[in-house]
Amino acid sequence: MNPLHSSLLPPSDHTSTLLRVATYNIHKGVRGVGPGKRLEIHNLGLGVEALDADLVFLQEVRSFHHRDARQFDRTSFGWPKVGQAEYLAPEGYEVAYRTNAFTRGGEHGNALLSRWPVGDIGHFDVSDHRFEQRGLLHVPVQWHGVEIHAIVCHFGLIHSSRVRQADRLAAYIKANVPKRAPLIVAGDFNDWGEKLDGPMKLNGLHRATAPDGHRPLTYPSRVPVFSLDRVYTRGLRCVSTFVPRGNAWARMSDHLPLVAELDLA
Repeated sequence: MNPLHSSLLPPSDHTSTLLRVATYNIHKGVRGVGPGKRLEIHNLGLGVEALDADLVFLQEVRSFHHRDARQFDRTSFGWPKVGQAEYLAPEGYEVAYRTNAFTRGGEHGNALLSRWPVGDIGHFDVSDHRFEQRGLLHVPVQWHGVEIHAIVCHFGLIHSSRVRQADRLAAYIKANVPKRAPLIVAGDFNDWGEKLDGPMKLNGLHRATAPDGHRPLTYPSRVPVFSLDRVYTRGLRCVSTFVPRGNAWARMSDHLPLVAELDLA
C-alpha cells in the first residue's frame, strides 16, 4: 500500500460528478545541492498516485537533463528512462507535456496528467524577459461528456511580469477557449503578495477556495507560509480544497501539492 495515502482525502469516485484536480511544482524531481543532492522523482511517483486526482497540473517537469541523468545513474533507482511526466503518470493516464525553458544540460516545462481523454495540445510562450522562460500548456479534456479546458501555468518571479502574463493568459483564452466552456487554470503563480486575484477575476477566472474561504498554504513545503500554488476556474464551483502535510511530502519538493474538488457551476 502506498504510505502517502494515509495523509490524503478518501479515494475519488471516478463516476462522481466531482472533478478532483491537483497542482504540484515538483522542483525538477531533485532536492538539495552538491554532494547532498538527491533524486526524489521515484517518491514523487508515489505522491502523484496518492493524490488520486482526475487531472494533475505539474510544473518544473523535465523531459531530459544529461548531467542529472549521469549523476543519478549510479544510484540504486537511477534516473528514469522516460521523461518525468510519463514516469509520474499513474497507469491508464494520458500525458501532455511541453518544454518552457532550455538550460545547461537539459530543459523543463509544464505537464498535465489526465485520467480522462485529452484533445489537441496547445502551447503558448508567455516569457516576459530573457532571464525567465515561461509558457502555458493548454489541453482540452473530455469529462463525463463535457469538454473542460485545462491550462497549466508557471508565472514569473517579478510582480510586473506576472501581471503581463495574466493579460497574455486572458488574451490566449479569448482566442483559443470557447466562451462558455468550463475552464481550469492551475499552477505555480509565484504571487507572494496575493495581488493576482483581481486581474484574474476581471478576466472571468475565480480562485478555487473552500466554502469557508480558507486559502491553503503550499510554500515552502516544510513550514508553508505562502499560497503560491492555485487553481482558478470558470464555469466550475469549488467544493473543497486540501494540502497534504507531513515529512514525506515536505522532502519531495519545495512546494506542497494543492488538491481541489470541483463541480459544474
